[in-house]
Amino acid sequence: MAYGTPASADDVHAYYTHIRHGRPPTDEQLADLRARYDAIGGLSPLRSITEAQRDRIASALGDEFTVALGYKHTAPFIEDAMASVRDAGAREVVGVVLAPHDGRGAIGEYVERLGPAARAIRSWHDLPEWRAFQAAAVRDALAAMPARTRVVFSAHSLPERILAGDCYVDELVTSARAIAAIAGVHDTAWSIGWQSAGRTPEPWRGPDIGEIIDAAAADPAVDGLVVCAQGFTADHLEVLYDLDIAARDRAASAGLAFARTAMVNDDETVLTALAARIRAVAGR
Repeated sequence: MAYGTPASADDVHAYYTHIRHGRPPTDEQLADLRARYDAIGGLSPLRSITEAQRDRIASALGDEFTVALGYKHTAPFIEDAMASVRDAGAREVVGVVLAPHDGRGAIGEYVERLGPAARAIRSWHDLPEWRAFQAAAVRDALAAMPARTRVVFSAHSLPERILAGDCYVDELVTSARAIAAIAGVHDTAWSIGWQSAGRTPEPWRGPDIGEIIDAAAADPAVDGLVVCAQGFTADHLEVLYDLDIAARDRAASAGLAFARTAMVNDDETVLTALAARIRAVAGR
C-alpha cells in the first residue's frame, strides 16, 4: 500500500479532492499544487517508483505470492488491490505500507481499509538493511559537506491532536538514533525535524525544516545541514520540491550549505529484506 500520486495532469484535481476528503480545492490551491509539480518536471515520479518497489518485492517473494498495489488517494485503491488478490484465489492477505514508521495518522487508515481479515505489517523501520541504507546515505552526504554540519532526520508533520499518545514520534526518534549511531554521527550533531505540514489553522508538529534552517544559519557553530528524509521511501513531491527546491533555496539565501540524502526508492537490498519480513508474517 502507498499514498498515491496523479497518473497524469488531468488527474490532479480529482487527486487533490480525494486528499481533502471530497472537498474540491480552490482555484488558488490547485494552481499552487500544479506549480509545484511543474517545478519538479510536470508530475511526481512517485507512481513509477512505487510500481518498481512492488516489482522488487514481488520478485523476492516468488510465484507462491500474489502481489498487488493499492493506493490511499488514487486508483487502484487499497480496496481494489484487496479484491484483486481475493479474485486470484489468495487464502490469506498480508498488507504492508511503503512507509517505515507506524502511527494512527501515518499507517492506521491503510490498515483499516485492508479489513479485519488481513494481517498487517505496521512498522519496519527496525530492518537492519533499511537502517544500514540510511546510515550509508548520511555518510555519503556528509562527505561533501563542511566539517561543522548538522544532520536532521525529517518526516511528514501531522496535527498535534493526532500525535497525542501515538507511537509515530517515538518510532521516528528510535530509528534516527539508530541510524546516527551506525553512521557515526554524534548525539549532539543530529536532531528530529518536520516537513510538509498541511495548510490548516490547527497546530502541526514542529520544528518545521524551514525553522531549523533559519536557526542553523543563525548559529555561528553550524556551516551546513544534511536532511535525511527518513519518514519517506521514495523521491516524490515532498522530497523533490519541499526539500530539494524550497528548503535548499532557503538555506542558500541564508548562506548555509545544504544536502539531502538519497532515498530508498527500489533498492534491492532493502526491499528484499522487507519481502522476507512479509514472508515471515505469512508463515512461509
